[in-house]
Amino acid sequence: MPAEAPGRWTTLADLRAASEKAWDRGVLLRDVLEPTGAYPRRRALKKPTAAELRDHYPAARRWAGELTAAAGAYDVEFVELGSTTIGANQVPAAVVFAAVDDEISFVGKTRDARSAVELARRLAELDPGLRVWAVARPLRLVESGEDALTAARVAVWLRDHPDPGIHVRQLGLPGVHTKFVEGHRKTIDEMVTALQTGPADPDPATTPSGELQTGLQADPAGSDPSTTLPDELPALARRTAGRTPTARFAARHGFLRAPERVRFRLLDPRLEVLGGARDITVTAEAFAGLGLPVERLVVTENLVNFLALPDSPGALALFGEGYGFSALRDAAWLRSCRVDYWGDLDTHGFRILDQLRSLHPHVASVLMDEETLLEHRDRWGMEPSPSRAVLTRLTAEEWVAYDALREDRHGPSVRLEQELVRWQWALDRLLL
Repeated sequence: MPAEAPGRWTTLADLRAASEKAWDRGVLLRDVLEPTGAYPRRRALKKPTAAELRDHYPAARRWAGELTAAAGAYDVEFVELGSTTIGANQVPAAVVFAAVDDEISFVGKTRDARSAVELARRLAELDPGLRVWAVARPLRLVESGEDALTAARVAVWLRDHPDPGIHVRQLGLPGVHTKFVEGHRKTIDEMVTALQTGPADPDPATTPSGELQTGLQADPAGSDPSTTLPDELPALARRTAGRTPTARFAARHGFLRAPERVRFRLLDPRLEVLGGARDITVTAEAFAGLGLPVERLVVTENLVNFLALPDSPGALALFGEGYGFSALRDAAWLRSCRVDYWGDLDTHGFRILDQLRSLHPHVASVLMDEETLLEHRDRWGMEPSPSRAVLTRLTAEEWVAYDALREDRHGPSVRLEQELVRWQWALDRLLL
């Protein structure tokens, strides 16, 4: 828009941005695949007032010329302005896209739309229920291209072979390998949901809330729906879920998966396991059956801390990172041991502690108190995504420290990572 033009008149760039937003939200493609009756679509324009037309006539003329010169994908509606001030002028008041294909052409996405129509047709040939997924995820359909068809074949196979009891690696479908399934697990999950639900009723395709009748949620702008844990807890999901997203996918669909593993160090040199090895990794099942003659277990999330803990009679160190505490669920022998958890002094550290106590209620925390936090002010950092959850398994002292962190009483998003606690301070309180 010319700099001298007052107010905010709708420019060609504004008009194009509105259509591009509709494309990015999947609205245009969805209307191609499942017409809603929204076309012809009229887009009103913010136009000059009669006074502005009189005072800024050259700018208004350039503005109108730009809109009318680009007409082709749309028709322009005019109104008459200025009959009592500057003389009657026909001014653009709205543009009308006769069909969704015209608006798609306006944003230069005709080829993508044709691809979506063809891919949706081929998906429906595999199973009519897959068209439901195409309507819900039209942008991902275009982005995936032929991979969407391969993912669909996996989904159909899973529908027909529930709980297969094989490794993903053993799938014999053309073009399907472990990395393909890992890279497309969200799409496969959603396609399985669509197949299980069946095709939507043809009228309407969506409810007023925008939720497809199959239960698949239409993609909002810029979203990427996921079957993993909520974004609020990225650290907690990584450290305590017990499975990677790939392993959770395998579990959902009945594939065999690699066993969870537990890494521990024998801090008592008198204990002999596996020919005198001290740093040992075993499956969770094997760990549950060990029944080691130890009196104390120290769980730490930091690898250097795990490796640096000194020898101590009757003690065992356990590395928490990488497998989650579900691996300890069946280790009943831990109930007869003292179990100390040393985590980061941040909101997620306390949330992990709370989760561990759901398995072993007798767990005690170490170095997770306000004294330790305040002693190390010079080493504070910022927690990227603090939790605000109400935790029910903390002691009164732990709750005071946790609540201060979640309410930012010491400053915004304060955290003290366990590896930054001074080593002598830690050893004096670990009492190893």
